[in-house]
Formats: sequence, structure tokens, C-alpha cells
Amino acid sequence: MTSSFGTLNTAYTGLVAARQGLAVVGDNITNATTAGYTRQEVNSTSITPAVEGTIAPTVQVGGGVSVNNVTRVDNPLLDAQVRTSSAADGYATEQSSAMNSIEAALNEPGANGLSSSLRAFWSAWQNVSTQSTSAAAASLVISAGTQVASQLAAGYTAASTQWSSTRANMNQTVATINATASQLAQLNVQIRSAAGAGNNANGLIDQANQLATTISNLSGATVRNNADGSMDVLLGGNALVSGGAVHSIAVTGATGMADAATSPVAIIFTDSPNATTAVTSGALGADLALLAPSNSSGTGGAIAQAAASYNAIATTLAGTVNAIHETGANSAGTTGLDFFAIDATKPAALGLSVIPTDASGIAAATPGAGAANGDVADRLSALTTSATGADAAWASFVVAIGTATSSATTYAATTSAASATAVTNQQAESSVDTDQETTNMLTYQHAFESAARVMTTIDSMLDTLINKTGLVGL
Repeated sequence: MTSSFGTLNTAYTGLVAARQGLAVVGDNITNATTAGYTRQEVNSTSITPAVEGTIAPTVQVGGGVSVNNVTRVDNPLLDAQVRTSSAADGYATEQSSAMNSIEAALNEPGANGLSSSLRAFWSAWQNVSTQSTSAAAASLVISAGTQVASQLAAGYTAASTQWSSTRANMNQTVATINATASQLAQLNVQIRSAAGAGNNANGLIDQANQLATTISNLSGATVRNNADGSMDVLLGGNALVSGGAVHSIAVTGATGMADAATSPVAIIFTDSPNATTAVTSGALGADLALLAPSNSSGTGGAIAQAAASYNAIATTLAGTVNAIHETGANSAGTTGLDFFAIDATKPAALGLSVIPTDASGIAAATPGAGAANGDVADRLSALTTSATGADAAWASFVVAIGTATSSATTYAATTSAASATAVTNQQAESSVDTDQETTNMLTYQHAFESAARVMTTIDSMLDTLINKTGLVGL
């Protein structure tokens, strides 16, 4: 049978457990609005009574309560879903932002778009067809052609600038990933040290979990949880963080769009510089996809493909206009004259220029029909409706960019919603409910009061037994 002093110890364990429970509840309530905090709870078990060495069976009374540990109320599956959805959202958001920038540079529809300038160019040729000897009409068509060339160059330059900006942004992203990975590795060391000493590492694990989510959003990296509470981070199947060790990454390859085809941008581990790492998710994965070189099938990097489209339109414009212009004659009867030139040392969109400087360079007439004839200029103005001309190519390009941008924007909205849902599901299980914690606080408070009452009662009984025994009747 448990002695009176044993009962005091039983009540004492109740006081300790209740006090620990109140401390955890207080911590939960205090951190109810702390980002990344995971609710904690006390895990306790009853103490099995020692079997007394008697022959006759006796009633065994429990030895009290033992506080085993304080655990995080988390769900590894929900945590993994948060990281996965965050990686997808990071990719989609970056892709959508880039596509919207490409679309904005088109200035379509609007008065400042290339389609408007092309219409003005063809209209100027129509004026020349009826005023082939007019210096003003010639000046207008030269000006309109120069405007078209200037806009194609501006579009290409915008794409090149965006490419360089995205490339520079990759360096910033990689620097952030490396810094975050270093912080996570340091936390891993602290977590292992705390676990080895039998201390509570829950707060450290919460911080590590947040850092891992940040890395996943930026790079699409996956996480492997270890039994001691630490976590390893894998990028492209290789360890970015392994315990307390960090394997940093770096960006290699072209720093300008012109070199993207011969030196593609890639991610490497600095301790293994000869091998590239596949990154297909997160903001970093989106940047890699955006910076890929263009190809003939149109499936290359979106930025380089846009630049290639500007070049193709410039080439088409020069080719179609020159093909007709060469058949005409200027006021002096000279034939074989080109209207546009393309500098072979530059991208076509940057190298496109207008050759004539005045009416003498305009070949608007059919040879032998006289200087007042404007048939060739009329044929040039008709290129506005050509199915293989610059207008059609530009319209196709604008539609393709618009469709791709709309798709990217929709996908970004979808992944954002999915990421928010994953976080909501995680918080539904792991976040602090102040109503629940208030209930727990009252429960532990009553338990503390009850254990204290038992101790007071036993103390009173022992006082009577010790100090009053033998005094009856005196």
C-alpha cells in the first residue's frame, strides 16, 4: 500500500505536470500570432506503481504522472505540401511577371504599338503612289519607315534588357538561397545539440521549417526530415544542406542574351563546378526557363524567343519591301534600289535602317512609265494585307505573347490559391486556437489546485499523526 509520504510524491508529480502544462499553454498563447510557430502540447503518462513484496494481493495505487516531453503539433505531410505548393507558386509567379513584362513592351493594342506604325508606313506609300514626285510624300514615307525600324530596335532592346535583368536577379536569388541554407545548417547543429542534451528544440525546428519553405519557394528544393529533428535539403537530387554542412550553388553561363546559345545559363554546386544541377521549380527554375536560348521551333526561353521574333519581323519587312522596291524606278529612272538595309554585324532588329534620305532614293514608278507613275508604291502599300508580310507576322507574335501571358497569369493565380490552401490546411492543425488554449489553461489550473489540495490534506493528516498521537484525553 502506498504510504502517506508516497501520496505526497504522487501529488507533487501532479503539481509538476500541471505547472508544465500551464507553461506550454502560456507559450502557445504568447506566440499565437508569431509567423511559423507550431502549437505545442505536453505528453504525459501515468507512473506505474511498484509491486510490493507481499504474499497477499494488495490494491495498487498509481505513482502519479510523468511528463515525457513537449511536442510540436505538426503534420509532416502537410508541411511537405506547403513546400511543394510554394515551389510551384514561386515558379508561376516569376513566369507570369516576366510574361507580363514582355507583353507590356509590345504596347499593343494602342497608338504606340508597331501595328500602328506599320499602318502609317503603308499609308505613306499610298500617298507616294498618288504623289510620286512630291518631296513631302517621300519625306513622310522615309520618316514612317525609320519609325518602324526604331520600334523594332526598341522592342529587341527591351527584351535584351529584360534578359540581363533576369540574369542579375538570378544572382540575387542564389545568394539568398545560399544564405538561407547556411542559417538552416546552423539551426540543424543547434537542434541536434539540444536534442542530445534532452532540451526542448521545438522553437528551433519551427525556424528551420520556415527557412526550408523559403528555399523551396526559391528553388523547388525538397526536404528530408531526420529523426533528431534536423532536416536535409536536396536540390536536383543533391544535398544543398546536410546536417550542419552547406553545399553552396552558383550561376554560370552567359551574362548577356547574345551569348545564351553558346553558353547557356545553368546552376552548379560550387564544390562540383563541372556538373550542372537540374532546377525546374521555384523562382530559380522559372528564371532558368526564361533565360534559355531561342530555337527554330519557338519553344526556347520566352525572352530570347521574343527577341528572335523582333529579328524575324525586321527581316521579313526588309525582304518584302526591298523585293518590290527593287523592281521600281526612281525619278532618274534608276532601278534595283533597296529601301531597307540590315547591318549584318548586328541582330536584324537592331541593324534595320532606311536607306533613302530624300525623294531621289524612292523607287515608286514602274520602269519606263515616267516619274509621275506610282504603281510600285501602290504595290508596296498593299503589303499591309499580305498573309506573309510583316503585319501578319507581328499580329501572330502579339497573339502568341498575349495567349502565353494569359495562361501564365491564370496558372499563377491557380498556384497562389493552392499555396494558400496548403498553408490553411497546415495552420488548421498546427496553429494556436486561443479558445482551446484557454480551456487547457483552466484544465491545468484545476489540476494544479487539486494536486495542491491533496498535498495540503496529507500534510494535515501527517501533522495530526505526528503531533497529536498519545495526547488523547490529556
